[in-house]
Formats: sequence, structure tokens, C-alpha cells
Amino acid sequence: PLERVTRFHVWLGRKRRSRQACRVVGESRTGKTVACQTYASQYPPSQQEGEPPIVPVLYWHAPEDSGPRDLFDGIFDGVNYQLKRGTISEVRRRVYEVLRSCQVEMLLIDEAHRIRPKTFSDIRDIFDKLGISVVLIGTDRLDAVVRRDEQIYNRFMACHRFERMNRSDLKVSTGLWEKHVLQLPESSKLTSGSMQRLLEGCTQGYIGLLDAVLRSAAIETLERGEQHISKAILEEVIAEYR
Repeated sequence: PLERVTRFHVWLGRKRRSRQACRVVGESRTGKTVACQTYASQYPPSQQEGEPPIVPVLYWHAPEDSGPRDLFDGIFDGVNYQLKRGTISEVRRRVYEVLRSCQVEMLLIDEAHRIRPKTFSDIRDIFDKLGISVVLIGTDRLDAVVRRDEQIYNRFMACHRFERMNRSDLKVSTGLWEKHVLQLPESSKLTSGSMQRLLEGCTQGYIGLLDAVLRSAAIETLERGEQHISKAILEEVIAEYR
């Protein structure tokens, strides 16, 4: 994995073990979501017969304009719990019970800038009442939302900033994508100087854009019956993103 992702996972681990609330902020397509999902996958759920599942790290991707019920439903879905009906107070109480019984240590809330302001009080209460490390993940819009409420900001003051890739990160990421994601019959030498200059100018350090460009180039290559991504194909694909 990239060194910066490894450092981020170490940082998350400290927050989980100390049960601290925090924020993860960065521009879109800088890799926040993938890094958080990868961290959650390192702590998969386990279950013994007749017992509730143990879910150390729970990940939820917030939909647009998320209210309290969206949050609660997302938590239930994450632990495969079915709740047919109930008032919001009853559902809230059941959420607390489920989080306790599933021994959730960390709740990762992605796209947190989409959440309605009033929903943050429920998020705050999960942290306060259950001692769960709650992580808010989003763009700079999240900072603006959090800072509006002193009670929220004081709890989520700790922040990890996700920056765009530098030249070294881009080269390492390209090599990883070529080897583990694209897996074409022949090497495309995507980490060579000429290919890197093309990718650097196009992606501007956004890992999400790198992923889109390389996948498109790989598909174009296979459709033409070729064995590796040529410089000409890469240039054609990059032209679509300008």
C-alpha cells in the first residue's frame, strides 16, 4: 500500500483504540473512501451461532440530505439487523443496543458533508453515550458544517487531511494499478518517464482520476486486441479528460 495510506491507517488505529472522535477531510477523488473502506476490511465481522455479530469497524456511506433515520438504517444495514417499525425514539434506543451488542469500536461515516445539521446531534450522542470512535469523512464542506456547531466541533476537532498525490505517490500508485488492477497480458511500462509525464499532467494528483484513466485505457487496449497500453492509446484516453 501507499505509505500515506499506511500512515492514515495507523492514525485511525490510534483513534479507534483510544475511542476518539475525529474528521477526515480532503478534495473529492483523493482516495478517502477507498482508504477508509480498506481499513474497515481489515476488521471483518465475525459471528458465533446464536450470538449477534461482532463488528469492530462499521462503515456507512451517507446519502444526500441524510436525516436521523437514514443514519439509523445505515447502522442496522451494516450489522444485518432488521427493524420493521418503531418511533424515532424507539429506533434510536435500539441503535444503541445494537451497537453495544455488536461491540462496534469505530463508526466511519463517509460523505458526512451530506448529512442534515440536526443529524449531528445523534452522531454526537453515539460518541458520548457509547464511547465509540466516530469518524466523519468528507470534503471541505464538512469543515464548514462542523464549525457551525461548537458542541460538534469540540468533539471532532482532531483532523486528518487527505492531500493529492505527489510525483512519487503517482508513480507508486501507477505501478500498483498496472500490477494488481489492470493485469494486462504484457507490461505497459506505465511507470516510465514518458508515461508518467502524461499521467501527471492529466490526473493532477487525483487518485480517482488516475483510476478512471487507466481503466479506460486498459479497456480500449483489449477492445483493439492489443496486449499492453501504448503511449498512443494513453494519449487518446487522456484527451477525453481535458
